Amino acid sequence: MESRNRFLDDLAKIASSTASTIAGMKDEAENLIKQRVEALMNDMNLVTREEFEVMNAMLSKARLEQEKLIKRIEALEKPSSKQKAKRPRKKSAAAKKSLRKKAAVAKKSTSKK
Repeated sequence: MESRNRFLDDLAKIASSTASTIAGMKDEAENLIKQRVEALMNDMNLVTREEFEVMNAMLSKARLEQEKLIKRIEALEKPSSKQKAKRPRKKSAAAKKSLRKKAAVAKKSTSKK
Protein backbone atom coordinates (compact mmCIF):
# COMPACT_ATOMS: atom_id res chain seq x y z
CA MET A 1 0.00 0.00 0.00
CA GLU A 2 2.82 2.26 0.83
CA SER A 3 4.34 1.72 -2.59
CA ARG A 4 1.05 2.72 -4.09
CA ASN A 5 0.97 5.94 -2.04
CA ARG A 6 4.54 6.63 -3.00
CA PHE A 7 3.62 6.07 -6.65
CA LEU A 8 0.71 8.51 -6.35
CA ASP A 9 2.93 11.08 -4.60
CA ASP A 10 5.49 10.81 -7.39
CA LEU A 11 2.75 11.12 -9.97
CA ALA A 12 1.39 14.24 -8.22
CA LYS A 13 4.87 15.81 -8.16
CA ILE A 14 5.35 15.11 -11.86
CA ALA A 15 1.92 16.57 -12.65
CA SER A 16 2.58 19.75 -10.66
CA SER A 17 6.02 20.24 -12.19
CA THR A 18 4.53 19.63 -15.64
CA ALA A 19 1.85 22.24 -14.95
CA SER A 20 4.43 24.81 -13.87
CA THR A 21 6.60 23.96 -16.89
CA ILE A 22 3.62 24.40 -19.20
CA ALA A 23 2.76 27.73 -17.51
CA GLY A 24 6.36 28.88 -18.03
CA MET A 25 6.22 27.82 -21.67
CA LYS A 26 2.96 29.73 -22.05
CA ASP A 27 4.55 32.90 -20.62
CA GLU A 28 7.56 32.51 -22.92
CA ALA A 29 5.32 32.00 -25.95
CA GLU A 30 3.24 35.08 -25.05
CA ASN A 31 6.37 37.21 -24.66
CA LEU A 32 7.79 35.95 -27.95
CA ILE A 33 4.52 36.60 -29.80
CA LYS A 34 4.26 40.06 -28.23
CA GLN A 35 7.80 40.91 -29.35
CA ARG A 36 7.08 39.71 -32.88
CA VAL A 37 3.84 41.71 -33.11
CA GLU A 38 5.59 44.85 -31.79
CA ALA A 39 8.37 44.38 -34.36
CA LEU A 40 5.77 44.06 -37.13
CA MET A 41 3.95 47.16 -35.91
CA ASN A 42 7.20 49.13 -35.85
CA ASP A 43 7.94 48.02 -39.41
CA MET A 44 4.44 49.13 -40.48
CA ASN A 45 4.95 52.59 -38.89
CA LEU A 46 1.90 52.20 -36.64
CA VAL A 47 1.58 54.44 -33.60
CA THR A 48 0.96 53.35 -30.06
CA ARG A 49 -2.23 54.25 -28.22
CA GLU A 50 -0.34 56.73 -26.04
CA GLU A 51 1.10 58.52 -29.09
CA PHE A 52 -2.36 58.61 -30.65
CA GLU A 53 -3.92 60.13 -27.52
CA VAL A 54 -1.19 62.79 -27.33
CA MET A 55 -1.66 63.74 -30.98
CA ASN A 56 -5.45 63.78 -30.55
CA ALA A 57 -5.12 66.19 -27.60
CA MET A 58 -2.77 68.42 -29.60
CA LEU A 59 -5.19 68.45 -32.53
CA SER A 60 -8.13 69.38 -30.29
CA LYS A 61 -6.13 72.23 -28.79
CA ALA A 62 -5.11 73.46 -32.25
CA ARG A 63 -8.73 73.39 -33.44
CA LEU A 64 -9.88 75.45 -30.45
CA GLU A 65 -7.09 77.94 -31.05
CA GLN A 66 -8.00 78.17 -34.73
CA GLU A 67 -11.66 78.83 -33.89
CA LYS A 68 -10.64 81.59 -31.46
CA LEU A 69 -8.43 83.18 -34.10
CA ILE A 70 -11.18 83.01 -36.73
CA LYS A 71 -13.61 84.76 -34.36
CA ARG A 72 -10.99 87.37 -33.56
CA ILE A 73 -10.29 88.03 -37.24
CA GLU A 74 -14.02 88.32 -37.98
CA ALA A 75 -14.41 90.80 -35.13
CA LEU A 76 -11.50 92.87 -36.41
CA GLU A 77 -12.77 92.83 -39.98
CA LYS A 78 -16.32 93.80 -38.99
CA PRO A 79 -16.79 97.57 -39.29
CA SER A 80 -17.37 99.09 -35.91
CA SER A 81 -20.49 101.18 -35.35
CA LYS A 82 -18.36 103.70 -33.45
CA GLN A 83 -16.25 104.40 -36.51
CA LYS A 84 -17.33 107.49 -38.41
CA ALA A 85 -18.39 107.15 -41.98
CA LYS A 86 -15.61 108.22 -44.27
CA ARG A 87 -16.09 111.65 -45.73
CA PRO A 88 -14.67 112.56 -49.08
CA ARG A 89 -11.29 114.20 -48.86
CA LYS A 90 -11.07 117.93 -49.23
CA LYS A 91 -9.54 118.95 -52.50
CA SER A 92 -6.20 120.64 -52.45
CA ALA A 93 -5.71 124.18 -53.69
CA ALA A 94 -3.98 122.93 -56.85
CA ALA A 95 -6.90 120.64 -57.64
CA LYS A 96 -9.38 123.50 -57.14
CA LYS A 97 -7.34 125.72 -59.45
CA SER A 98 -7.25 123.00 -62.11
CA LEU A 99 -11.03 122.59 -61.89
CA ARG A 100 -11.56 126.35 -62.30
CA LYS A 101 -9.40 126.36 -65.42
CA LYS A 102 -11.31 123.42 -66.89
CA ALA A 103 -14.61 125.11 -66.13
CA ALA A 104 -13.44 128.36 -67.74
CA VAL A 105 -12.24 126.51 -70.85
CA ALA A 106 -15.51 124.62 -71.07
CA LYS A 107 -17.46 127.85 -70.68
CA LYS A 108 -15.48 129.54 -73.45
CA SER A 109 -15.90 126.61 -75.81
CA THR A 110 -19.68 126.55 -75.28
CA SER A 111 -20.01 130.31 -75.67
CA LYS A 112 -18.14 130.31 -79.01
CA LYS A 113 -20.60 127.93 -80.57
